[in-house]
Amino acid sequence: MSGVPKRALDPPDETLMLRYQEGDRSAFAQLVRRHQTALYNFALRQVRTPQVAEDIVQEAFVRVVQNATEFKHEARFTTWIYTITRNLCIDHLRKRALRKHPSLDESRGEDGDGPTLGEQTADPKASVEREATGSELKERIVQAVDTLPDEQREVFLMREVANLPFKEIAEITGVPENTVKSRMRYALERLQEALSEYEDYARALR
Repeated sequence: MSGVPKRALDPPDETLMLRYQEGDRSAFAQLVRRHQTALYNFALRQVRTPQVAEDIVQEAFVRVVQNATEFKHEARFTTWIYTITRNLCIDHLRKRALRKHPSLDESRGEDGDGPTLGEQTADPKASVEREATGSELKERIVQAVDTLPDEQREVFLMREVANLPFKEIAEITGVPENTVKSRMRYALERLQEALSEYEDYARALR
């Protein structure tokens, strides 16, 4: 058993949620630890303000608590929590539609100790040559993602930052899976064009 990754030995999200429904508060704490960072990164790329992203994630988990009895055995927890988080992001963006906001190139938290989108998507095994242009590339990545149409950016973030499957993204966004795949394809095409001078990265997007 020592050779099995720890995450593989952890109970599925749905099992933890069912345990929480039965009164196991530690199960909910485990769900928070497991998903809060990915949810924060997703929310941050949507609302672009660290404190707001933190508030949204906290509110999302509050709603999970408030509506815990509604969770069904056959449901996927990630679909549920991302749907809640997405809706909170949409509500926030609607309220501040005319307000100017910071760049997507924000790191996690006020201390700046978390990954930016560039760091999320950058290859950790990059060559010395690619590392030399790393900062510029990261800036171009966040700028390129920032210019994507909202629907394409949302799908790109769910797929590339949250690592959600297309089927689940379709459930969260309420559109057919083929539409999700089309949005992802268009997003990648736009990013390839925007990053065409960085040929290695552009190829990696294909």
